Amino acid sequence: MTDLTLTANKVNSNNMLRRDVRFLGNILGEVLVHQGGNELLNIVEKIRELSKSLRAVFLPELYEEFKQLINTLNPEIRHQVIRAFAIYFQLVNIAEQNHRIRRKRDYERSAGESIQPGSIESVIMELKERKVSEEQLQEIIESISLELVITAHPTEAMRRAILDIHKRIADDVTMLDNPTLTHREREQLRDKLLNEVITLWQTDELRDRKPTVLDEVRNGLFYFNETLFDVLPDVYHELERCLDKYYPSGGWHVPTYLRFGSWIGGDRDGNPSVTHDVTWETLKMQRTLAIRKYEERLKSLFRTLSFSTSIVSVSEELLSSIAEDSRNVTLTHAGFWNNEKEPYRIKLIYMFEKLNNILDESTKGTMQRYNTPLEFLEDLKIIDRSLRHHFADYVSDTYVKKLIRQVELFGFHMATLDIRQHSKEHENAMTEILANMNIVDNYSSLSEEEKIELLNQLLNDPRPLISEYIQYSESTTEVLNVYRIVYDAQKEFGEKCITSYLISMAEAASDVLEVMLLAKEVGLFRKEKGKVQCTLQAVPLFETVDDLHAAPAIMKTLFDLPIYRSAVEAMNDLQEIMLGYSDSNKDGGAFTANWELRMALKELTATAKNYDVKLKFFHGRGGALGRGGMPLNRSILAQPPHTIGGGIKITEQGEVLSSRYSVQGIAYRSLEQATSALIQAAMLARTPHTDLYESKWKDLMESISQASLKKYQDLIFRDPDFMTFFKESTPLPEIGELNIGSRPSKRKNSDRFEDLRAIPWVFAWTQSRYLLPAWYAAGTGLQSFYQGKEENMETMRHMYQHYSFFQSMIDSLQMALAKADLVIAKEYAGMIKDETIRERIFTQIEEEFKLTSSLILQITGQEDILDNVPVIQESIRLRNPYVDPLSYMQVELLEELRALRENGEDDTVLLREVLLTINGIAAGLRNTG
Repeated sequence: MTDLTLTANKVNSNNMLRRDVRFLGNILGEVLVHQGGNELLNIVEKIRELSKSLRAVFLPELYEEFKQLINTLNPEIRHQVIRAFAIYFQLVNIAEQNHRIRRKRDYERSAGESIQPGSIESVIMELKERKVSEEQLQEIIESISLELVITAHPTEAMRRAILDIHKRIADDVTMLDNPTLTHREREQLRDKLLNEVITLWQTDELRDRKPTVLDEVRNGLFYFNETLFDVLPDVYHELERCLDKYYPSGGWHVPTYLRFGSWIGGDRDGNPSVTHDVTWETLKMQRTLAIRKYEERLKSLFRTLSFSTSIVSVSEELLSSIAEDSRNVTLTHAGFWNNEKEPYRIKLIYMFEKLNNILDESTKGTMQRYNTPLEFLEDLKIIDRSLRHHFADYVSDTYVKKLIRQVELFGFHMATLDIRQHSKEHENAMTEILANMNIVDNYSSLSEEEKIELLNQLLNDPRPLISEYIQYSESTTEVLNVYRIVYDAQKEFGEKCITSYLISMAEAASDVLEVMLLAKEVGLFRKEKGKVQCTLQAVPLFETVDDLHAAPAIMKTLFDLPIYRSAVEAMNDLQEIMLGYSDSNKDGGAFTANWELRMALKELTATAKNYDVKLKFFHGRGGALGRGGMPLNRSILAQPPHTIGGGIKITEQGEVLSSRYSVQGIAYRSLEQATSALIQAAMLARTPHTDLYESKWKDLMESISQASLKKYQDLIFRDPDFMTFFKESTPLPEIGELNIGSRPSKRKNSDRFEDLRAIPWVFAWTQSRYLLPAWYAAGTGLQSFYQGKEENMETMRHMYQHYSFFQSMIDSLQMALAKADLVIAKEYAGMIKDETIRERIFTQIEEEFKLTSSLILQITGQEDILDNVPVIQESIRLRNPYVDPLSYMQVELLEELRALRENGEDDTVLLREVLLTINGIAAGLRNTG
């Protein structure tokens, strides 16, 4: 295909996106007239036109007219106007999602001439062209590992009911591309979409209560049910297809390298609703979904595998397994198949029965059920071998092979569940347990050295510390019950159901050893004949800048202890370590947090290498820029290549889940790009020269980071008026009233900055258009080196061109600056009562914004921010005029609501409108927290 044709296709593709946006916008216009009359539509259009005009040219008189129009809206009309803009963004987001799928299909239609960048085929073809041998490629494929962990972090502002409507609209919009539709079918499709948008208009966007933990579990399982169960094996299939195409003699069966885990129902840090009973119920819900999905597949296979022994000769192995089943399995759920000449169907009947019996406690341990996924897998492989025995290879490849892969990926537990708890909870429990046993009166008061010595001694001592005759406090009992549940779960659901225990705010080696000692008390860690058996790993979570600095020394202390090193050996010499992007950013600002995380990755890897330990880094990224958010493939490639040898884990949460995994096509593309990035990163790890630039500029980066850190902490931690500025100029207090998560917004019931969670911190700054956590203080850091010297600017330009980490940092800052809007932010600052505080701090923020923007343009050589990514630049430019009215209305509503509350009054309707603007701005900016 010629470049001219490709360009024409791109233009045509963009025109189709505009077509969809216009089409959905027109339908929304009809709904507005239908629901609110021409008056509503005219007001919405007037506000939209004024907002667009203000964005084009800021004129004071136009600004006053715009504000006057918004301020004079009566409450009923204002409510509808807010919803009109919010729903418009929902429809635009659907159109953009569908457009991503359309673009992928466009590439695939031209396959053979053009292979899509970032695809699995593109990276395998590149390796072939670079003459990477089959043996080298085999090593790469066996070394890669990615686990994506869904969490219930409250950053998804939309209800499940709304997301379900979105999915139906998305499916209908996809049909618009069908060239075979008749005129009548198009009219019917339009009517269907009109009805869906009316349903959307008449469905409440807001939850009337906070979701329970089990509600969140159901929401998480939605993605497994709707997309991941089918999409994940498709990604594996594509990788094997490409390997067979370019390396045909490999006989490829790709090992499990990509899978999903979950925190939902296991993350109890600061969430008292996550009890041991809830964790058990979560595991049961996950297993039930896995069984139901397998039953669906068996029913489908039953319809397909109608092969008759009158025509084909099936394997003796299959016939023997049927005979064994007939002796051991009583058919009660599946019925009986009378046609003896259709052995596959007879076998599937027994398999269905054994699957169903897994949920029946009375069959536990018997041959009436599958007691492990391996037993189910073996039956599927018997069918697979038999089909190939009579040359039905295509049938097996199409239907059975995918189910085999699904069992390998999801087992009977669906997703590995991580447990997380705050380090202080373990210390408190340990203090009580040791005091009850008269080992030490006050464990908490011991020095770190004394704690390590004692914990090491107790780990090596086979005698128990817990007695069933001692009554412990409620909190210690719950801590112990969690470990008991993990032990029982591994027996009931398989060892893979829970393997990691994450420790929030891990600040010392003793925090990790406490978890190991508690695990020992229930049998998850034990010494048998001098050899350590361990089925649960303690995973430290290093979150603050100080924690990141201390991390290498903490891990060295642990690895130096023979008992701990033996526990790591029992986990295949693999140690998992989690790094917190949100709290490190909150603690040190964007530039410093990213630099410190990178240094921690490298130093921890070097430390572990000295002990022949591989590290699996768990990156606690959020969706927003201020919490490490970026596309999945970029987040993989952003790691120093030599640090990924033990595998990568990444959190996927909130709006990231719905944007990446609610639609099959987008889920597939995201996971395909992730696979491509993993293979690229593994290849880069084999070329050590990739770190040359880092060593060259390490001292310079360190000095920039230190200057940035001081500037950031001078404002956030050392300015006594900062918290007043933050609370009064953002919707922070009201965000807590948006029922989007079961977890409280603070770790403790306090107003201290340290106790505020990172999610509402970022959420509030995003809503008020500052996006401060994603860029503040970076300019001062860069200026500390530049100092007006052209030769220093040339150095930074050179770094931007050749040093990938620096380039990634600058481009992330560009994205944050482009989404921020200090003209709008100044409206929010107007809510601050103390004019002196308002002017002083806002001026400081504004000056830093201008400095950062100016330096980035000089470094990149661009005329405008985001000139390097014109698609995103254009998207932000087009969205802003629609977001702006919501921001202005939010400020007005907040002022009204807060004035009422100061007088001891309240207004639920007013609060509802505030929360609607929060939803709308979140949809418009495509970021919440």
